[in-house]
Amino acid sequence: MRISFPEVETQHRAKEAPLTINYVFAGIAVADYDAALAWYTRFFGRSPDVVVTENEAMWQAVETGWIYVVGDASRAGKALLTLLVNDLDGLVAELGQRGLEPSSIETVPGLYRKAVMTDPEGNMISLGQRSTDA
Repeated sequence: MRISFPEVETQHRAKEAPLTINYVFAGIAVADYDAALAWYTRFFGRSPDVVVTENEAMWQAVETGWIYVVGDASRAGKALLTLLVNDLDGLVAELGQRGLEPSSIETVPGLYRKAVMTDPEGNMISLGQRSTDA
């Protein structure tokens, strides 16, 4: 699964950005690395793109954005991650075929739709799609 982001217009973009970001690495800490590796492999629909160490693996979500899972019991289960997609229904159906179901699906008319996935350790991944309502 590759996450695709629709173009987002930013109304409050500064003329001079004080911080230039070229890559983003979002980390998800887990206590049971082996179980999490299996779950995230199902979530992404493929093996990790990079296995960093025996307790850290990374998937490339977009060209300059990576999501990594790391064994770290003291931080496990506290991650919040939001990924914007173009076809939320299609992605939820695809995840369902892999045995992963969202805990909830929320619609805010005129703004967005969101499906919330929770991994076995309680880390929450929100999958969002901008509303097509007028």
